[in-house]
Amino acid sequence: MSFYRELAPSRDLHALVACRWVRRVPETAQDESTLVLPDGCVDLLFRGGSVLVVGPDRKAHTNPLNAGETIVGLRLRPGVAGSVLGMPARELIDGRVPIEDVLGHSTTEVVERFEEADGEEEALSLLEGLVHSRLASADLDPLVLAASRRLGFTGSRVDRLAEALGISERQLRRRFHRAVGYGPKTLDRVLRFRRFVSNAPALADGELDLARAAADLGYADQSHLTRDCVRLSGMTPARLAEHWAG
Repeated sequence: MSFYRELAPSRDLHALVACRWVRRVPETAQDESTLVLPDGCVDLLFRGGSVLVVGPDRKAHTNPLNAGETIVGLRLRPGVAGSVLGMPARELIDGRVPIEDVLGHSTTEVVERFEEADGEEEALSLLEGLVHSRLASADLDPLVLAASRRLGFTGSRVDRLAEALGISERQLRRRFHRAVGYGPKTLDRVLRFRRFVSNAPALADGELDLARAAADLGYADQSHLTRDCVRLSGMTPARLAEHWAG
């Protein structure tokens, strides 16, 4: 079984980067894969000699893993990718795109540095350095960043959020498509779903039932939770909780 861990980003990138992460696959692994669930984020990762831009996802993906490989990544917070990468994040939805296709062939030298990296820490530092190099020209949208932090919680409503921010729902949706990749209602659904996923161990162990989880997380009812879970993961809540907790 592969080993996965998340690490805190550098302090000066904490507002923009959710985490750094590493996945190691043992040499003895055979036909292994990992389930990647939507989280509203865009990842930059180094794998197999390539730097890739991944997401944001609208549904779960099964990612095949190769025996003996190590993958390192940097997870940008929702609302950051569009500005840092200098393109509408909507164009990256469900994508796995080489960094050269996003930033142009001027990144060839950057990719070569990754190929020469001595271990995980250096590769992670290079990913952070890549983000740093883009910040000078990045035009981060503070309204979208503020709005993103209010979504996914009990009682969150996009219409009220737009009103509180002094902007129309249409304008908010347009700015979300550029900065996040999809609209605020979709991000709200995804972030609430991720809060459900964080409860998977308690659900799998029987410490929490689905009706209580649905109520605590702000779903209208258990059926609402089930519909969103199937839409985003392809599994029922019970099956996903068992899979994720295992």
